[in-house]
Amino acid sequence: MKEKIQKVIPIFIGYDFRERTATNVLIDSLYQNTSYPLSITPIVKNQLIKQGFHNREKDQNQSTDFSFTRFLVPYLMNFEGWAIFMDCDMLCRADISELWNQRDDKYSLLCVKHEHIPIEKSKFLGEKQTQYPKKNWSSLMLMNCKKCKALTVDYVNNASGLDLHRFNWLENEQEIGEIKGKGWNQLITSEIIENSQEENLNPKLIHWTLGGPWFKDQRNYGGKFVIEWFSARDEAMRLWE
Repeated sequence: MKEKIQKVIPIFIGYDFRERTATNVLIDSLYQNTSYPLSITPIVKNQLIKQGFHNREKDQNQSTDFSFTRFLVPYLMNFEGWAIFMDCDMLCRADISELWNQRDDKYSLLCVKHEHIPIEKSKFLGEKQTQYPKKNWSSLMLMNCKKCKALTVDYVNNASGLDLHRFNWLENEQEIGEIKGKGWNQLITSEIIENSQEENLNPKLIHWTLGGPWFKDQRNYGGKFVIEWFSARDEAMRLWE
């Protein structure tokens, strides 16, 4: 059967009630920059619980409500077509269709293959910072849903966090493609801030991994991008004027 042409980009955003502001600003930044119709769905854990899609206990290393719910995206797509998942602590500065156009059917998913080893012991609101191979690979995924059928409700609710985030549900690593182009899922890390490296960056999608300016304690975290985030927030608020 010929695969249906997707006329709208489905985007799923990891949602945590403590980061509602970040989610709303990210959504507006996506709409402000896109040349392609978008269908954006925040993944709200309580909604999934009520529908019987999510029932796992909170893990001691889990820092957000969407640590594991992200892996339900293929199920929510009925294991059809492609979809994008991204964390909510981001800001889009480019046309997301540039990422969408990188779909390649030989892969089960594409991501930015960071080599990120965090030096911090904790992050926003005192949440535990963890280290593991493929750290932050799953924070932005272009998912080929029909090739992610291992991610059933039962599997996502029972697999270990490491099995999920290290993509052990795939047969091999060759199924993971790499997103091309600099600046997709640009991590704002302690090293970048301490060395003022952000002044030389021009990312397409900014990712505050330790907590962004929507938190009081990270109000100035991100150099020039803090100013840009507050400007984006003010722009988003004008929708309500």
